[in-house]
Amino acid sequence: MEPDEPAIVVGVITKAHGSRGEVAVEVRSDNPDRFAPGSTMFLPGGASVTVERSHVHGARLLVKFREVAGRSQAETLRGRSLSVPASWLPELPDGEFWPFQLEGCEVVTSSGRSLGHVTEVVPNPANDLWLARDDDGTETLVPAIRDVVVRVDLGAKRIEVRDVPGLTAPEDPPAR
Repeated sequence: MEPDEPAIVVGVITKAHGSRGEVAVEVRSDNPDRFAPGSTMFLPGGASVTVERSHVHGARLLVKFREVAGRSQAETLRGRSLSVPASWLPELPDGEFWPFQLEGCEVVTSSGRSLGHVTEVVPNPANDLWLARDDDGTETLVPAIRDVVVRVDLGAKRIEVRDVPGLTAPEDPPAR
């Protein structure tokens, strides 16, 4: 993996399973072929691992990597992330973005008020929420929907959102 290319976490090893080097993986990828035999991923530090086999076991995925000989070696991987380079991700349709592309973008309302920078993309069943944090630590959850998001300019690292009272804009002061 190139040192300056973003690494995208596609799974986390939660524990060793059995005596033959299998590990349980918390999957963080929606690519159904990500853990197919022959797939390569990277551990922190850059070492690569190749999937020998994988199968669903209850609510988890069990994976055997070619490079992992037995349980004691599998135990050393507990808690380690599995990543792929960003360049390995498929192209998305217009108007869709990978979370890593949005992180660091400044969120600005149509009236020009900065809400801060996206620090996290929170998956949600209805729509993702983009967490923007300003310099004072104030957080704003921006729903990733067309009624709110006006434009995303990844090149400029800037997201424009509509002024929505109580959401992206201060509420009108109460009448006296």
